[in-house]
Amino acid sequence: MRIIIAGCGRVGSALATQLAAEGHDVRLIDRAQGSRRRLPAGFPGQFLEGNGFSRTVLERAGIEHADALVAVTSGDNSNIVTARIAKETYRVPIVLARIYDPRRADIYRELGIPTIASVRWTVNQIHQMLLHRHLTPELTFGNGETLLVRSQIPAYLTGRRLAEFDVDREIRVVEVTRAGRSLVPAHGTAAEPGDLVTFAVAATALGRLRGFLDKELGT
Repeated sequence: MRIIIAGCGRVGSALATQLAAEGHDVRLIDRAQGSRRRLPAGFPGQFLEGNGFSRTVLERAGIEHADALVAVTSGDNSNIVTARIAKETYRVPIVLARIYDPRRADIYRELGIPTIASVRWTVNQIHQMLLHRHLTPELTFGNGETLLVRSQIPAYLTGRRLAEFDVDREIRVVEVTRAGRSLVPAHGTAAEPGDLVTFAVAATALGRLRGFLDKELGT
């Protein structure tokens, strides 16, 4: 993935280092040239000095071909402006923003921009949202230990009971959108073609859910 990170503070530098080590194409943007010192020696990604909401800087970072943008500067306003430009102007598929004021989070989620507010789990949460990109995050609880995510059920599972997805204390099917209508599935409800399913899932079990769906998809 080509991932642009606006903000090279503790979160941005740690996330960039982790993603670059996994082989992703990482482009970092920060106003302070000195913040580059937070990156390890030999960091393979690109560092650009400037504001993350500057279209000139974003285009130098290759936003027109980016798979994701993460805004994690120290300012809520900068992060949301950067995120909205990425989503609304450049149509970046995955856009995430760190928000310090939790009262603003619901507003930005209504704009279709997932937000991360807690310092303690920011890096892991963003990392999971990027890599589990076919599981759309809808809502998080506590410090991100539990999430609501959505995924279309593979055609291979048509006819199987949705309850078969449940894993005690890890994964639970809580809703199905079928032909444009939402329903809470009964124990015996079977999957139908095109079902969009909402899962309550422990953050630590995202990989398990993704692996199961990928297996069924043959990927």
